Amino acid sequence: MPAGDFGVLLEHLKTETRSYKKGDLICHAGEHTNALGIVLTGSVTIESDDIFGNRSVLDKVGPGQVFAETYACVPNEPMLVNVAAAENCTVLFLKTAQILSPCAVNCGHHGKLIENLLLVSAQKNLSLSRRIFHTAPKTIRGRLISYLSFQAIRENSDSFTIPFNRQQLADYLSVDRSALSKEMGKMRDEGILNFSKNHFELKRTS
Repeated sequence: MPAGDFGVLLEHLKTETRSYKKGDLICHAGEHTNALGIVLTGSVTIESDDIFGNRSVLDKVGPGQVFAETYACVPNEPMLVNVAAAENCTVLFLKTAQILSPCAVNCGHHGKLIENLLLVSAQKNLSLSRRIFHTAPKTIRGRLISYLSFQAIRENSDSFTIPFNRQQLADYLSVDRSALSKEMGKMRDEGILNFSKNHFELKRTS
């Protein structure tokens, strides 16, 4: 694609790039948005807070990944989640109205962009479905084993690194952090799990 056409496409899409510091709220629950975000550097977390201040981490989004696309595509739909900077990050915002309308140069890249966003949306739905699956067990051990087993299958290895720190993992699994750490200690003492920070190794029993 010629550089001039790419510039026209970006202008048509009305892109905006913003930088955030760790802990900054990028999107607030209850507000409306007409733009989706693409993480360029760093990472963000998708979080849900109840009226008592209890927080659940629904997902972590890294470079090249998208957030808020569902809300941006549904007019006047209030967001049910917060999006927070997990670390210093840079985000590119694209307005969905421009994404869904043809661009002046008719370059073909616009269609590819829409195709990629549909794929991303499907992947996000799978991610949320996996979280429901991981939080279905009633015990902390059951939830942890469900999550770690999925990571082992995805990495095709019993040794892997997860994208969450301890607090984020507890929030993702909807459990108390202290209780989670205690259960992990028990599993290590039983010889079925080793871990260091966010690196884990599953020990299969014969």
